[in-house]
Amino acid sequence: MIESPRHERVRAAARLQQRAARSETGLFLLEGPNALREAIAADAVVEAFATQPFVDRHPDLAAALGDALELVGERALAAMSDTVRPQGVVAMCRQQPTSLDAALEGASLVVILHEVQDPGNLGTILRVADAAGADAVVVTRSSVDPYNPKVVRATTGSILHIRHSVGASTEDAVLAARQAGLQVLAADVSGDELTAPSVRERLARPTAWLFGNEARGLDDATLALADLPVRVPIYGRAESLNLATAASVCLYQSAIARADA
Repeated sequence: MIESPRHERVRAAARLQQRAARSETGLFLLEGPNALREAIAADAVVEAFATQPFVDRHPDLAAALGDALELVGERALAAMSDTVRPQGVVAMCRQQPTSLDAALEGASLVVILHEVQDPGNLGTILRVADAAGADAVVVTRSSVDPYNPKVVRATTGSILHIRHSVGASTEDAVLAARQAGLQVLAADVSGDELTAPSVRERLARPTAWLFGNEARGLDDATLALADLPVRVPIYGRAESLNLATAASVCLYQSAIARADA
């Protein structure tokens, strides 16, 4: 059992909290039994570190990990964890991004994220895209790293389910979406209402939704890349919607339209 938080293997895992180490190794960290179960199913686990109480509570996961599991003490686990209250296990997993073209191949519902900076928003959008049956999420180079521990935690395992491409420019992503036969709808307050008949008629078509930065939205040049700007209507007194909430509304409207078509 590894007890010291300064053990070489503990420090190597802890370094994955930094983007540079994730880029260099192609690995990322995830925590908790539910995410670990998804990672095992995806054959993404390289090594896992767990406390004895965790193993006692989850013998099935321990058995599935086999030799990839290392027992650690509480202090060692805390050194690797990104959370205030660790859940007893931290796993080093392989990143599984795909190329832009591969992400869009055969797709009919796609998300393109432009300059999304909040890890919670990005993680939630990945989770919602997965739940709504989207085929892929394109995280452009100006956005937060989807393998950031806070993003991974917010996806609740969806980072291991949904195809995702990382690092393309927004312009290249939009161009590739069009070449793949997708219309590009941009979520923006300047657009037509999502509930307008002219918009609803388009929702069942193969679509790439373009979402912008939490504070600035989409700049004019980026907005001009889209076929149509669309806004989520506000019926109450709220000034606006959180980015992830607006994305959820748009994606589910598309998903429902596809199901009804």
